[in-house]
Amino acid sequence: MEGKAISVEQEARASTRTNEMDPPLCGSTSMSHNDYTRGETMKPQEASPMKQDISVLGLDIAKRVFHAVGLDAMGKIVLRKPLSRHALMSFIAQLPPVLIGMEACGGAHYWARRFREHGHEVKLMAPQFVKPYVKSNKNDARDAEAIGEAVTRPTMRFVPIKAVDQQDLQALHRVRDRLIGARTALVNEVHGLLHEYGIVLPKGVAKFRQAVVGILEAEKDKRTPLSQEMFWKLVDEFAVLEKQLAYYQEKLETVATTHPECRRLMTIPGIGPLTATALVAAVSDASAFKNGRQFAAWLGLVPRQHSTGGKERLLGISKRGDGYLRKLFVHGARAGVRGVREKTDRRSGWIRGLIARRGFNRTTVAVANKNARIVWALLTSHQDYQPATG
Repeated sequence: MEGKAISVEQEARASTRTNEMDPPLCGSTSMSHNDYTRGETMKPQEASPMKQDISVLGLDIAKRVFHAVGLDAMGKIVLRKPLSRHALMSFIAQLPPVLIGMEACGGAHYWARRFREHGHEVKLMAPQFVKPYVKSNKNDARDAEAIGEAVTRPTMRFVPIKAVDQQDLQALHRVRDRLIGARTALVNEVHGLLHEYGIVLPKGVAKFRQAVVGILEAEKDKRTPLSQEMFWKLVDEFAVLEKQLAYYQEKLETVATTHPECRRLMTIPGIGPLTATALVAAVSDASAFKNGRQFAAWLGLVPRQHSTGGKERLLGISKRGDGYLRKLFVHGARAGVRGVREKTDRRSGWIRGLIARRGFNRTTVAVANKNARIVWALLTSHQDYQPATG
């Protein structure tokens, strides 16, 4: 019993003795590992986003799960937080006014407008400009970190935030463009199917519209009742697409005749209702571009450059930016180039000389580039087009 009592006393002494292997602690913080109650648990301190000095928030947006990374004024990460779609706005509303950076992708303009309502400064960036800031392997958290870093760069180029009216116009153009593609596919399908029955239709939608009914009636002996029924169904489908296209065309023309900016743009040769409304839908603030050449480069109407060692090398047009807008500019320029043979004004003379030197196709792109620069000048100065005289 005596030996057992001595061993218990030694254990008690050892429990109050500091471990010789532990590093010494200095000042008022020096304490042993046994100075706190054995049953007490240490509660981790939860950092609230409002207590952190967040000045920049990088936000990687998606449909359901969002990732936020907060940076302080020195660029140090002070917050990493995944958010559901339902919790996003409550989190943003609790933050003090900060700079929020996002990629210009689906839903970005909607969220930018919502965040602005709470006093935040929101900037959108093209995804290709954010990509160089992604470190190591890609995931949503690193994307949000890269967005937060990229939005603070002084040379970063930002995408203007669209209003709801602009998105309405853009949606009309997107639906119309899809219907045109569906109509073209349908016409090509009818061409191919009729060719199997020995019937050849003339090329082009306009000629198809004029000739298909008469040819189907004249050549009905070459087809079975089943194929006749099928082709008439295809003709009915073509008529439905034509009716839908006419509806959207009328809507766009109505907007073009009532919108002041569209009417101003339509004074430029080669700019019609479609191009004017598409420009108003795509360009929120033309002053975001430094000059007309930057605007033309944004449309992809300037040569690509591959220069090194002081040797300049220019390639074909870059085809960057909005391909739909560039297509409208080129089509409008082509229509204008075709009608300059009998005109005597200064612009027509310049176009004829350019055709003689560089050919029709290069001249078309050059005229589209010139029209883009004129568009920028009109949108920034709020003046009508004044053709050059003399």
